[in-house]
Amino acid sequence: MARKQFGIAILVAVTILGASAAAQQKNELTGIIGRTFISDQGVKGISTSDTTLHSGNGLTFEVNYGRRILGGDFAALTFEVPFVVNPDEDVHFSVNLIPGDYNSYFVTPSVRANVFASSGISPWISLGGGFGHFSESSRLEFGGKNPGKTGTTTGVFQIGGGLDVKIYKSLRLRGEIRDFDSGVPQLNVNTGKSRQHNLFAGGGVVWRF
Repeated sequence: MARKQFGIAILVAVTILGASAAAQQKNELTGIIGRTFISDQGVKGISTSDTTLHSGNGLTFEVNYGRRILGGDFAALTFEVPFVVNPDEDVHFSVNLIPGDYNSYFVTPSVRANVFASSGISPWISLGGGFGHFSESSRLEFGGKNPGKTGTTTGVFQIGGGLDVKIYKSLRLRGEIRDFDSGVPQLNVNTGKSRQHNLFAGGGVVWRF
């Protein structure tokens, strides 16, 4: 009888520990580094040999907190908050009208859906929205004071996809692409557009706890 009770106690303990470990894996913290890609745009109403507004590919950083809200081994839903910072986005135009650069950040609470959530390789998609902010330089590209506005806040929609690869217990590698559909920074020229796509591609590490 004592042996049976001991076996039952061990079984209960293992079950509790397993449940506790599963609960501890509901949270995740992610660090990503990559680049932001923004399409070149035509400028209207200015006579010059080159009427294209060119954007660089700014080095960009993401910190992301997530918490699983639903799902099991095959599929799972996670509430996540991507915080993405592009500290130096260079821009170029042939006429000295635009700020030389700007920085930006986006915060977009989202829902992410993973398939094969508990396997070694798990693809996912993410959808959400929030806000962003552009801080335009106070100096023009070729020198002189920027006469325009130097702070722009905008609503942002986010859609993305990626792949998580388990490397060790609670650690995973992540590769991702996210499109942040935002308003436009104040660049003192008319492109005829009120929205722009900020395409972020990067890779990093996920810690589940």
